[in-house]
Amino acid sequence: MKLRVVLTFTLLSGLLLAAMRTDAAGARPAVQPKAAALSDESAACLGCHRERAAPAVAQQWATSRHAKNGVGCYECHRADATDPDAIEHEGFVISLLVTPADCEPCHERETAEFEASHHAKAGEILGSLDNVLGEVVEGPPAANSGCKQCHGGTVRVLADGRLDAATWPNTGIGRMNPDGSKGTCSACHGRHTFSASIARQPENCGKCHLGPDHPQYEIYTESKHGITFRAKIAEMNLDRPTWVPGRDYNAAPTCATCHMGATRTQPGTHDVGTRISWTLRPDVSVKLENGEKRRAEMQGVCSSCHGREWVTDFYTQYDAAVGLYNEKFATPAKSVMKRLHDAGKLTATPFDEKLEWTYYELWHHQGRRARMGAAMMGPDYTQWHGFYEVAKLFYTEFLPEAEALLPGVTADLRGMPDHAWLKGISPDDRAKIEQYYQQRYGK
Repeated sequence: MKLRVVLTFTLLSGLLLAAMRTDAAGARPAVQPKAAALSDESAACLGCHRERAAPAVAQQWATSRHAKNGVGCYECHRADATDPDAIEHEGFVISLLVTPADCEPCHERETAEFEASHHAKAGEILGSLDNVLGEVVEGPPAANSGCKQCHGGTVRVLADGRLDAATWPNTGIGRMNPDGSKGTCSACHGRHTFSASIARQPENCGKCHLGPDHPQYEIYTESKHGITFRAKIAEMNLDRPTWVPGRDYNAAPTCATCHMGATRTQPGTHDVGTRISWTLRPDVSVKLENGEKRRAEMQGVCSSCHGREWVTDFYTQYDAAVGLYNEKFATPAKSVMKRLHDAGKLTATPFDEKLEWTYYELWHHQGRRARMGAAMMGPDYTQWHGFYEVAKLFYTEFLPEAEALLPGVTADLRGMPDHAWLKGISPDDRAKIEQYYQQRYGK
């Protein structure tokens, strides 16, 4: 564990930061905040970084609340000589990494909440199918530059104290640090501004929560919430120390509002999953432990802007969509896969047969999009990027491929009422469809 010493300094209202002096061209930066006095060590750091090494970093820090409170480079980067990642740098013993353990002395509650969150465990993907794809099927460089930049990887230290370039840089949310801590606060707050306003922006979450398998950012963007946020961003007061809907802002919610933000009736949290009642990640959705409590907390956030009936009726629709996915597609498909494995028609090696890719995309891509679209009020992702793609893949690829491996394996599934349409649409229904297109389009 690194030794972190956070010093308390007397605010000197007239002191300008050394980091904000004139630059090489003689021009002064536009922002020149007043700040607390710095330790001699941090002042020495800034003296070098302002002029030679990463001057933008010094300027970013100078605009931060850390700077205003006298928390400088040395207070965060100081290390004990016995730390595994400690290095000697310009006469100081420091670490390049600033971990949650280093932030904890000043941010104890936030650190504890983060450590309890799914974010902190995001790097623990070694046994997942995602990791098999990244590390094995695709290859380690793909995983290092892709998967691990969001999930986080294990940062290794070389014999001379330098960080292994195969594992660093990495700001993945579940990064496993040499000091034993997990995660990195800068994944959301950014270096070196440590900005709450950045963490509150939906784009901040969109670094990782987007794409074919977890498109939360795209869903949010197409939702009324996202549309209103972008139109009203000037009214969001993103940089306020407190940020409570109905008091500090009212234009729209962001990801942080719903999953982390304080309301008038409950405190904020750095455990981003504490208000989630369904888990939509696995092949079949399941309700989480203490699901009703979790749901009540999220509904408390919704109630900052919506009436009670609106909130409960939304959840009725959401539950119905998740139930449809589970009962019509996910559970039957999972049963078929088990029968094929039991019959020896599929090997124990993942992704060596086409059906395994088809099934993986059915739940991991299309199925997640349908469920997440319903959760976040993104109708296009619920329908055309979601359930349409689920149905198309299920009926035109999954079922035929399963039957080709073991004829009759889907017979009972086809007999379910949900799939009765496969037997054909009645003449009356076909006539209604033809009549509709004739009246609407003249053909």
